This record gives sequence, C-alpha cells and structure tokens, in this order.
Amino acid sequence: MFMKLIRKLHLYLGCFFAPLLLLFISTGWYQTTMSVKRNKNLGEGGGWREKLTSIHVNQVFPSESAESYSPQLFQYLVAIMSAALILTLLLGIFLAFKTSKRKWSIWIALILGVIVPVILLWLGQSAESQF
Repeated sequence: MFMKLIRKLHLYLGCFFAPLLLLFISTGWYQTTMSVKRNKNLGEGGGWREKLTSIHVNQVFPSESAESYSPQLFQYLVAIMSAALILTLLLGIFLAFKTSKRKWSIWIALILGVIVPVILLWLGQSAESQF
C-alpha cells in the first residue's frame, strides 16, 4: 500500500513538473551552448558559492592561475546532458500514459504543470506593478 502511494506521488509530481523542467532544461541548454562568450575574470568571487555560480554561468571553474580557458568541452557535456534529460522527461510522460489506468489524471497534471507557473508569473508581474 505504501509503495503504491509512493508510485502515484512520483507519477503526478513528475507529470506536474515536467513542463517546467522542459522549459528550464531547454533554455539552460540554449544559454550554455548558444550564448555570446561572456568571459569574466576567473578570480571573481572567492567563495565556493561564487565558483559554483561561475560553472553555471560561464561554464568554467574560476582559478586565479588560469591564463585563458575555453568552455567548449563543458558546453558539449551540458548539451548531451540536456538532450538526455529532455529524452528522459518525454519517456517518463510516455510511461505515465502507458502505465496509468486514468489517463485524464495525467493530462490534468500536465496541464496544471503549464497553467500554474504561468499564473504565478502573471501574479508576480501584477504584484510588482502595485509596488
């Protein structure tokens, strides 16, 4: 009984967040591989948080000893990872439809996964304009 509940929770959470994950994965993929070279000083931000942020934003691990760098190898890895994650998401949605008896509940989770973020973004804009 407990495992059945866990499977249902996994199914609906996965379907609910799949559209948002697709958005973030595809835009992150684009940002990493297609954006203009934004090289900054590799020593910027000495803390570990800043260094991890640099991996995400600049595709390099900042180091004061580095003279030059190329993020191209890391960009290839991000492109492969993004494609694999998108494929995994699509396979998960496919499996959700194939294994679920109530296909309408899968559709509801997917539709809510699109509508809820749009409403929250819209409400965020409305709240911002009031201040």
